Amino acid sequence: MALGWYELKLAKDGQFMFNLVAANSQVILTSELYRSRAAAENGIASVQKNGLEAESFEVKVAKNDKPYFVLKAKNHQEIGRSQYYASLASAQKGIQSVIRNSATTVIKDLTAKA
Repeated sequence: MALGWYELKLAKDGQFMFNLVAANSQVILTSELYRSRAAAENGIASVQKNGLEAESFEVKVAKNDKPYFVLKAKNHQEIGRSQYYASLASAQKGIQSVIRNSATTVIKDLTAKA
């Protein structure tokens, strides 16, 4: 099965962020904003490590009653979060997709296109 990839991007304010994209081109995890490229790259490395373990994920419910999940490092710091899902079952499928795709080493640098 083909793995997804990471997209390293520049946010509008000049900070860095990344998405984990599944093989079907769906964004399955979005990072926080980082002040430097190196910090964002460290964030990707943390997803590659922590995204393989189901216990690193926490399912939450937003104010609009839509479930989503966050991926946390061993120190309990949030590394990334998902979109809002229509159901808890869909959020669980999203977690499984992150587990399957997080180990990818493909990083597409889109910072020059911002």
